[in-house]
Amino acid sequence: MKYSETSVGRIFILRLEHGDRIPDVIETFAAEHHIGSALVHFLGAADLNSKVVVGPEDGSALKPRPVVTELLDTSEAVGVGTLFLNEAGIPKLHLHSAFGSSKETVAGCTREGVKIWHIGEVIIFELLTMVAQRRIDPQTGFELLELD
Repeated sequence: MKYSETSVGRIFILRLEHGDRIPDVIETFAAEHHIGSALVHFLGAADLNSKVVVGPEDGSALKPRPVVTELLDTSEAVGVGTLFLNEAGIPKLHLHSAFGSSKETVAGCTREGVKIWHIGEVIIFELLTMVAQRRIDPQTGFELLELD
């Protein structure tokens, strides 16, 4: 385990609108407001045809291929994630969410694109003095968090 100590800076409250797409809208906001690292909370609803990464095709593969599922109905949603700059200095969101509709629940990573259905509330807690960056791991191909 590696760790770094930080403190909380600015706190932003975002009301996402119908059709906004996660992660795009959050990453764009972070770039515009010069947020280099943050904790992100999400609460709202996802529209049908949103895409979620639900796991690797083969967990033992050296370079795992993601399994992507599509939400087939409007779903309630809750999620938590982190935002850090990648090697190019671009804010990258890593947000895992659970989506529920009727009796079915899907949980996974939002990186493939989740469309907001009318309600999307996001709170961004900026983290100060962080020395962390998302870097591509050559073995897995993942953009992993590195602490310097």
